[in-house]
Amino acid sequence: MAQEHSYEVSVKWDKDRRGIMTSSELNDAVEVATPPQFPKGIERIWSPEHLFTAAVNSCLMTTFLAIAENSKLEFKSFDSKALGKLEMIDGKYIMSEVTLMPVVTITRPEDKERAERVLQKSEVNCLISNSVKSKIIFQPTVLVESVEPVTV
Repeated sequence: MAQEHSYEVSVKWDKDRRGIMTSSELNDAVEVATPPQFPKGIERIWSPEHLFTAAVNSCLMTTFLAIAENSKLEFKSFDSKALGKLEMIDGKYIMSEVTLMPVVTITRPEDKERAERVLQKSEVNCLISNSVKSKIIFQPTVLVESVEPVTV
């Protein structure tokens, strides 16, 4: 695999404080806007702050999926919630931290420690987390869900 990749994204102002984000590499456009916490911000539309937080969270998921596959970890589900924190520091707004709260559900209790290690390795190797100056707070959870035997 090549050591360098490029990703093209364009944004075009639409009206008010909103625009349309596209990529020639992707099928879907995304409407983006100033978040409602700012003057003339718009509710219920993806903002740069949401996209920043989503980039960190989705990178964690894709990194986990790759490492879990390579580790042959069987899991039933992966869900992750992320909370991005925007604050004023030294007169500038910055995304100061992102809290990641992944939950991995497995069915075999003996895989719990391995699942925890895969999660930790995923957080350490997430390229987006490694590329931002925001503090990353990692709060993983591994759940063991028993498989009910089927009686016939």
